[in-house]
Amino acid sequence: MAKYTTSKPSWVPEEKDDKFACSVMSGIEGVKDTTTGNINPMLASGKMKPKRRLIMSEDEYVDGVLKGDRMVLSRAITLIESNSSKHFVKAQRVLQRLLPHTGKALRIGITGVPGAGKSTIIEAFGNMLCDRGHRVAVLSVDPTSSVTRGSILGDKTRMGTLSRRQEAYIRPSPAGGTLGGVARKSRETMLMCEAAGYDVILIETVGVGQSETTVRSMVDFFMLVVLTGAGDDLQGIKKGIMELADAIVINKADGDNLLKAKVARGEYERMIEYIRPATEGWQTHAYTCSAYTKDGIPELWEVIRAFRNMTENSGVFQKRRKKQLLEWMHSMIDEHLHSLFFEDPVITGRMPEVREAVLQGVISPTQAVKELVNMFDVDRAARRQVDLFHPERETRT
Repeated sequence: MAKYTTSKPSWVPEEKDDKFACSVMSGIEGVKDTTTGNINPMLASGKMKPKRRLIMSEDEYVDGVLKGDRMVLSRAITLIESNSSKHFVKAQRVLQRLLPHTGKALRIGITGVPGAGKSTIIEAFGNMLCDRGHRVAVLSVDPTSSVTRGSILGDKTRMGTLSRRQEAYIRPSPAGGTLGGVARKSRETMLMCEAAGYDVILIETVGVGQSETTVRSMVDFFMLVVLTGAGDDLQGIKKGIMELADAIVINKADGDNLLKAKVARGEYERMIEYIRPATEGWQTHAYTCSAYTKDGIPELWEVIRAFRNMTENSGVFQKRRKKQLLEWMHSMIDEHLHSLFFEDPVITGRMPEVREAVLQGVISPTQAVKELVNMFDVDRAARRQVDLFHPERETRT
């Protein structure tokens, strides 16, 4: 087992100082938690007892989430996000038992370019909702590095006051390379929060801009946060993300920037005239607000409430939710088939040889795919699956 090692940080004072006590501690290798991540070696050796159970049963997950226990909710979401096949079975059974308690929250997606102030708006918006008696869950998605595969998960630092409120729950998650601005398990995480009693779900996307369209298929109201000076009318119309927005919000409308924000609002209003409404029966408009001064935040909530009333009365709200369920099912089919293929023992055994043949130019990538697909046996893969709804019928191979 690897031991802890410490080293000096990148900078230390020239003279020793008792007040400077910074050191760099290495990670732990070889000791793994029963869910994800590493654990203290003292726990592994039995010299120290854990403060909480490392393994929870399905009943404990379900009961804890329904009681609104934030610790259990966090662990349930970690279970959902796990890539382990053994965690997948338990996670789906827990989610299945919680499904009857979901669907009552208002789901709001918030996207925009980096620096537009999405996190700051969410904090001001969330605090206002908590003051009005709502329970708010914030699911923020952080970009994942394509080089190190790591994420900073720092959006929560911009929500200092909201994160300390008992009525709010903030969960940052890595995008993990998933396209569309959301994490791979954002839908399941959202359902977990609804089952825990949160009635407003705010989903903050990665913040790339053009390609963040997946969040539209999982929320009721979609908000696009923009800045002043974003380009001319034609450039604005070219942004496909604008076609999906139910509201365009020009943030930072305060101080010297207030006049520019008002001008930008007029420009976006003109652009919207050439774009088909994102929601049937609802006309998208541009609004100004300041997350710093809180101006425009209450008015924005009234817009969202009016949107919900209108769509519920017209039936569009329920129709969209049903459509989203089918889209979710189709996306999960793609993901499940991908997992079945790459977890198949025959495929994993053959893959190194096929890869080497492609790299050496012996066969083309197209031919390699054809050969691998022909090797894949659907019946063999099906026998490795577990019946989520009838555990007593599980077959062992």
